[in-house]
Amino acid sequence: MARRLTVADEAAPLDWYDPLTALVGQDATRLTKALGVDTVGGLLSTYPRSYVAKGSLSQLDELTEGDHLTMVGEVTACEVKEYTDRRTGRRATRLEVRVKGADGALRMTWFDKKPGLSAWRAEQMPVGSYGYFAGKLRWWQNNWELTNPNSKIFGAAAAEAADAFEEIPELIPIYRTTSGIDTWDIGQAIAAGLARVARVPDVLGEEVRRQRELLDTRTALGWIHRPDDQRQLGAARKRLKFDEAFVTQVVLAQRRHASAHRRAKPRTGSRGLLAKFDARLPFTLTAGQRELGDLLLAELAQPHPMHRLLQGEVGSGKTVVALRAMLACVDAGGQAALLAPTEVLAQQHLRSITAMLGDLADGGMLGGDAEGTRVVLLTGSMGAPARRQALADLASGDAGIVIGTHALLEDRVGFFDLGLVVIDEQHRFGVEQRAALAAKAEDPPHVLVMTATPIPRTVAMTVFGDLDTSVLREVPAGRAEVQTSVVPLRARPEWLDRAWERVREEVAAGRQAYVVCPRIGDEPPPEEGPELHAVEELAPELAAGALSGLRVDMLHGRMPAEDKDAVMRRFAAGESDVLVSTTVIEVGVDVPNASVMVIMDAERFGVSQLHQLRGRIGRGGHPGLCLLVSGSDPISPSMQRLSAVASTRDGFALSEIDLQQRREGDVLGTDQSGRRRTLQLLQVTEQADVAVIEEAREVATEKVRADPTLAGNRDLAAAVFELEESARAEFLEKG
Repeated sequence: MARRLTVADEAAPLDWYDPLTALVGQDATRLTKALGVDTVGGLLSTYPRSYVAKGSLSQLDELTEGDHLTMVGEVTACEVKEYTDRRTGRRATRLEVRVKGADGALRMTWFDKKPGLSAWRAEQMPVGSYGYFAGKLRWWQNNWELTNPNSKIFGAAAAEAADAFEEIPELIPIYRTTSGIDTWDIGQAIAAGLARVARVPDVLGEEVRRQRELLDTRTALGWIHRPDDQRQLGAARKRLKFDEAFVTQVVLAQRRHASAHRRAKPRTGSRGLLAKFDARLPFTLTAGQRELGDLLLAELAQPHPMHRLLQGEVGSGKTVVALRAMLACVDAGGQAALLAPTEVLAQQHLRSITAMLGDLADGGMLGGDAEGTRVVLLTGSMGAPARRQALADLASGDAGIVIGTHALLEDRVGFFDLGLVVIDEQHRFGVEQRAALAAKAEDPPHVLVMTATPIPRTVAMTVFGDLDTSVLREVPAGRAEVQTSVVPLRARPEWLDRAWERVREEVAAGRQAYVVCPRIGDEPPPEEGPELHAVEELAPELAAGALSGLRVDMLHGRMPAEDKDAVMRRFAAGESDVLVSTTVIEVGVDVPNASVMVIMDAERFGVSQLHQLRGRIGRGGHPGLCLLVSGSDPISPSMQRLSAVASTRDGFALSEIDLQQRREGDVLGTDQSGRRRTLQLLQVTEQADVAVIEEAREVATEKVRADPTLAGNRDLAAAVFELEESARAEFLEKG
């Protein structure tokens, strides 16, 4: 049972930034552990996660065993029962109580070792009384129940149940809690804090507040924690939601302002490398590629750094756009670095870029073009001689383009004149990593970050709001259609045999296939649910069974780098028929002859990840087939998600579906135990909040333009500092 929280019985005023010990004494540690806050202001800014209306008296939504549940309801049955303790053989008592809410009822059971304790409890919660009940949910004897829950009875001393009912507020706040502290204790501490805090910070200022008809912050805090009705709650949420959006957008506006006022070296020249490359292109650029290319060249010519995010639909040709920008930088005498998240992707970029450049990638070497440059690779697993040569080429300027992994960020890596940084699949990297690479330049470099994962508008404005954004939707000619089908193992187990037959048919037609698994093979199996398919187990099983006679290879991230590269080279050269792999082939891998993909345990992957994987096939003009194999229940949300993926190839439409099925904490990376979410009210997963974010962005941009250091609003400056400096700002590091 959780120990009750002790609130200091004092009337002395508190400051917003006072430590929690000033309010709750030694219990501050418990609050910090449960809520992730350590100041009075942090506690008051911890809003209820939901509300129970007085008339409904319940909080029974989807019940899951093991969840920590808080219920408010009426006691409809209360009985003390005797039983024999199996461990001691002694007679003992338990109290069984039935609590009813509008959405259902729950059984509460207390096992009491002390004589008379059950009878005492029964007196505290007579039939007809109302109260809070909080504990861990379990399914027992065909009923949901809370065992030994914490409780608080309204009007426990009241003679009539009606008196107790009157004591209940119209809207009962329910706070996000852990087993160590209860929602009513949090509410009690917040009420005491609101009564004692002398001044509540105002990040907006009076003028902005009046223009937008928003509450003052003290009223908004009072109404969010103890609203009399839905009108008050709505007004409070409107103000505090805008505050969250505004502070976030001010942080991003400051970053944009700082970038715009930094001096950078223009990176355009007339060496002729880009012109020669364009003249040799064996295909015609799409209209989108040409338009974006012109924009990048114009920004590279500016005396302040480019800072652009490129969202490209799977297969839209982002690499050639980035390569043209890198060649423009080399034309101006600078160097360009392409940072990739995995060695497989870095190797793939090296192969594709050198193939596109031809002898233009052998500048200064025998047989190389006179206007060419040198392209080098730098990864963590390279041998010492190759690494020394790559580092020397970068330091001397002989290499105009380097492609690498995190190894590029090491201190020993130096450049002659780094002018452009390209980050591929940037969601795998953070601001600190991007800054570490940019810091290797003498002058602030231009930065282009790319993602093949379409980003919904709300997320783009919130998580990546410090970047100018471009979208590349058009897919180059020659890309074939890809049919996607779900293989439901529960309903149609025989379809899996047909899936392997389709793989054999495609190979017989001269094509190749991917088989994707969620596990490598040496990880411990999941604690719950069916065992997942593993690369090291499925590859030999297929080679000896359903795909016998075919050349089956396997690939995963724990293989030595030279082995991974050898596998990819064999597959790209057509020397293997089937590649059984983990998601290391998710991005960047380009084998035009691959036409079929089987994704095992597809329900284990997200919507965007499935879309990425599917983008590896249908790249060479041959119609593609993607089979999503799943053992999920036919009517489960997982199967609905797979059906959505099968229904469209529009990555932007799928990103919206993906967003609706993920919580804000998942999107922003803040949903961690013991840490308060930065955004509590603003939901970037909801299109309804687009207008709030857009309006806050406009106000923030104007505010930073007029007062870049925020000297005119100390409360706003403090809020921005907290967001920037605290670990809770982690979501911004995705920018």
